[in-house]
Amino acid sequence: MPSTNHNASKLSVGSKLAIALGGCLLIGIIWMVAFHKNEPAEAKNPSPPPEMFKHQGDEYIVPNHSPLMSHLKVMPVSSGGSAQVTSFPGMVEANTAASANIEPPLTGRIVQLNVKIGDHVHKGQVLAVMSSGDLAQAYADVSKAKDSLSLANASLKRAREVNAIGANANKDLEAAQSMQIQAKDEYERATQRLKTLAGHGAKLSGSEAFLPIVSPINGDITALNVGLGSFINDNTNAILTIANFDQVWVTANIPEAQLNQVHTGLEVDVTFPAYPNQVFHGRIGNISNVLDSDTRRTKARILFDNSNMKLKPNMFATVQIKNNNPQKITVPQSALLMNNEQITVFVETKPHTYVRKVVELGSENDTDVQIVSGLNPSDRVIVSGGVLLND
Repeated sequence: MPSTNHNASKLSVGSKLAIALGGCLLIGIIWMVAFHKNEPAEAKNPSPPPEMFKHQGDEYIVPNHSPLMSHLKVMPVSSGGSAQVTSFPGMVEANTAASANIEPPLTGRIVQLNVKIGDHVHKGQVLAVMSSGDLAQAYADVSKAKDSLSLANASLKRAREVNAIGANANKDLEAAQSMQIQAKDEYERATQRLKTLAGHGAKLSGSEAFLPIVSPINGDITALNVGLGSFINDNTNAILTIANFDQVWVTANIPEAQLNQVHTGLEVDVTFPAYPNQVFHGRIGNISNVLDSDTRRTKARILFDNSNMKLKPNMFATVQIKNNNPQKITVPQSALLMNNEQITVFVETKPHTYVRKVVELGSENDTDVQIVSGLNPSDRVIVSGGVLLND
């Protein structure tokens, strides 16, 4: 009997466990039924999720209602070239093509001096008057040659008349013709020499001849090497110098190592200590082919209009040359995406429409990277959220 009670006890425990498990299962079923009974109709028939983007050909189109709209950030690329400015010392110089050294054509004495250094003169103005024995001799040579020609003409006339009646030989006529030709040539030579020496305005007064020295150009007297009464015995030395400053050169001294930065036609900015708040713009007109052996520099000249006479010879100047580096395009590092082992960027072609472009990278820093090729300066790119389109 005891054993029978023990088995009954086991069954009772098993039954209790089965009932407990069954109860739990029943409760679960009831809860699930109750939950589904109270579930909203929308949950029973859920609507399809909103469309994220469309991929049509090369274009990625993000609809207005797409959740991606709030995650995409578009910005224009950064572009620009850095300009390197190099400064060179310079100086204002007179335009030698518009300067004249006045050298008298003959020797003599200054009997009248009408100018002083610094005076402004005009073309044709009489600067000085010189009394010259050489000029007097030139006048005398012309007079003598003129008389000789008159005599030779008369002799030739008589020889022709005598020869016409057969009273002399042909050789006498030929000799008269030769003398006339020589006299004519001498007269023309003497006349031309006088014209060369005297020019316009020379005159002979008694035994003295006076030569006016006139200015060939408009300009300023920058050098005066004679005084009243000075005797000129070397006509190869300039007695004065006239310079026209309507145009001047600014000469920049370019070191040998920087010659590759300059070329003719290059735009430059020039400043002067006399005008600290003003910048003069010009172009390099020529570059000397000769390098100074001591300073290892060459001269680059910039021609300036100076009709207002603000620029004076020997003024110091600073010549600034800008060398523009090629335009650089940069984007944030976050704009870069990997696609099939290529680095790409999404470029906005129109609102909410993007095209993937493969780019080549240059230098970079912690935040930005230079784009060597693949983008244009006017492009706008996705800089945040592009990974959501990177299928």
